[in-house]
Amino acid sequence: MHIPAFGVGTFRLQGQTVIDSVTNALDLGYRAVDTAQIYENEAEVGQAIAESGIPRSEIFITTKIWTDHYAKDKLIPSLRESLDKLRVDQVDLTLIHWPAPDCGVPLESYMATLAEAKALGLTKMIGVSNFNIDLTARAIEVVGKGQIATSQIELSPYLQNRRLTAYLAAQQIHTTSYMTLAYGKILQDPTIQQLAAKHDATPAQIALAWALQMGHSVIPSSTKRANLQSNLLATRLQLDAEDMTTIGHLERNGRLVNPEGLAPAWDE
Repeated sequence: MHIPAFGVGTFRLQGQTVIDSVTNALDLGYRAVDTAQIYENEAEVGQAIAESGIPRSEIFITTKIWTDHYAKDKLIPSLRESLDKLRVDQVDLTLIHWPAPDCGVPLESYMATLAEAKALGLTKMIGVSNFNIDLTARAIEVVGKGQIATSQIELSPYLQNRRLTAYLAAQQIHTTSYMTLAYGKILQDPTIQQLAAKHDATPAQIALAWALQMGHSVIPSSTKRANLQSNLLATRLQLDAEDMTTIGHLERNGRLVNPEGLAPAWDE
C-alpha cells in the first residue's frame, strides 16, 4: 500500500457542491479523495464515488476521526458510521484529525483504538494529522514503527515544516500536504508568478509541483472543473534545482491553521 501523490480535498465543500467537485475530479482522472467526519460531507462524497462507476478498488479514500469520537467506546462506532456514509466496507486510510491535547482522551488511548480499527479491517492504513514531532514519537510508541502511513500537515512554500518533515522521513512516515496554496495567498506571490511565467504554468501548478518534488502528497480542492483539471497538470511539471531553491527561500513560518485546544505546540 502507498499514499497517492495527488488527490482531491473536500474541506469546506458540502451538499451538491462537494458532489460536483468529486464527480468532476474522478471524471478528470483523480483517484484519491480526502474527507473527514467534521466536514459533514462523507455521505455526499460516498454518493459521488458510488455514482462515478469507477471500481472501488481504483479509488483511495481517506477520512479523519473527529475529536468528539476519540473515546475508546466511540472511535470505532464513529468509523463504522463513516463507512456507511461513504458506502464502503473499508476506507484506505483513517487519520486522527487533531491531537487535541484538551479533549480528555490520552493520545495513547485513541491511537491504540485506531490501531484496533485497522485490525478489524475497517481501514487499510492509519495515520495522524496536525501532530508535532513529540506527539508523532508517542504515537509510534503506541502502534509500532511502520504502522503510521502518513502525517497530514499544513505545508506550503510559506510554511515548509523542514524539521517535522525530516523527522517523518527518518521514521518512514509519508508527508501529506494540505493548504499547499495557503488559502490562495501563494497564487499572488511575485516569485511564484515569475516561476509560473518561466514554465508557462499557473501559480497553483508551481506550488503543487514543488510539494510533489519534495516527495509529499497533495490534496487541493476546487469547486471549478477547470481548476481541478489545471491542478492535476502539476504532476507533469518539472521544476529545476534553481526553482526549488528559490521556493525554499519563501519560508516565513506562515501558519494559517492553529485552532486553540486542538493544535499542539508546533515545532519551530
